[in-house]
Amino acid sequence: MEKVYLDNAATTQVRGTVIEKMQDALSNFYGNPSSTHSFGRTAKTGVESARKTIAKYMNAHPSEIIFTSGGTEADNMILRCAVRDLGVETIITTKIEHHAVLHTVEELHEKLGIALHFVELDSDGNPEMSHLKSLLEADESKKMVSLMHINNEVGNKIDLDVICSLCQEHNALFHSDTVQSIGHFSWDVQKTPVDFLTAAAHKFHGPKGIGFAYIKKNSGLGCMISGGSQERGYRAGTESYHNIVGLEEAFIAAYDNLVEEAAYVSDLKRYFIERITEEIPDIKFNGLSGSLEKSTYTLVNVCLPMDPQKALMLLFHLDLKGIACSKGSACQSGSNKGSHVLTELLSEEDLQKPSVRFSFSKYNTKEELDYTIGVLKEFMA
Repeated sequence: MEKVYLDNAATTQVRGTVIEKMQDALSNFYGNPSSTHSFGRTAKTGVESARKTIAKYMNAHPSEIIFTSGGTEADNMILRCAVRDLGVETIITTKIEHHAVLHTVEELHEKLGIALHFVELDSDGNPEMSHLKSLLEADESKKMVSLMHINNEVGNKIDLDVICSLCQEHNALFHSDTVQSIGHFSWDVQKTPVDFLTAAAHKFHGPKGIGFAYIKKNSGLGCMISGGSQERGYRAGTESYHNIVGLEEAFIAAYDNLVEEAAYVSDLKRYFIERITEEIPDIKFNGLSGSLEKSTYTLVNVCLPMDPQKALMLLFHLDLKGIACSKGSACQSGSNKGSHVLTELLSEEDLQKPSVRFSFSKYNTKEELDYTIGVLKEFMA
């Protein structure tokens, strides 16, 4: 049976060079980075080297890169500590953010009384800038805007430069969940002066369980996890050295090969859009995922013209045929609820039809896409 992995927005295959780097770290560099003997100093040097590497590629200062267990922890840390330490009284976001943001801000609203406002979306799912501006001007409370750069389900890409300017104009903090974009798009935090960003290594062919937060220098943010002075006091706990060097290797490979690999994956997406439109003419693309200019090049989200009862078996059938993809985000697996993103964006009629996210990487081929589209068309016949 053919095996086709098209769920790269959920997680990616780890690069071989990353595995080699991590195996070497696990075998030979097992000292605690906080220890003062040579074993510990060697590990500490590796941790700081990784921090400097990431900072260099993002045009940040090394002290602004804080290692975390991934994007969810980084989002939680930034949002919760901004309320606690920076006097944030109002949070402005959208209803289609990742649940790491949505559930956190809802809890801050319910338990701490933080004002919570949702920016209106246009018909494609992009935030309405005029409404964001009115929310920023509504009162004198200390505000934080939290908007993801690339939506993990439909791939919409927002204009961070415009939002940064708006936030600066109104003295508001700006946090962006960039888990779907770091490792896939270039960054310069001097040109796009966000206050906070988040990343996860497993989204760009690195290991799971490691990521980082970009926290602008002198932000005033404190720690969420107490117990030690690791990560410059931002995050207590022994640093996961092998994961950190794995993150560094994946990060270097992603950016050193960015132009070539982005062109290759973009071509896969273009090909998938052309072929599936030819084979299934009544298909619709959710959000802006059918556009290479207005969405990420790594995914499409399609609404299939199918009978709702037959659609119940669609993902099961694709899995039986060896095809991995997602009905919603992987973080919702096990939940009986539909996608909160698609619920906001689709009509009642289209919500009755199955929507599937296919996401691509450097390890995919056009032959795999042909096979996938053939299986879909056969099932729908």
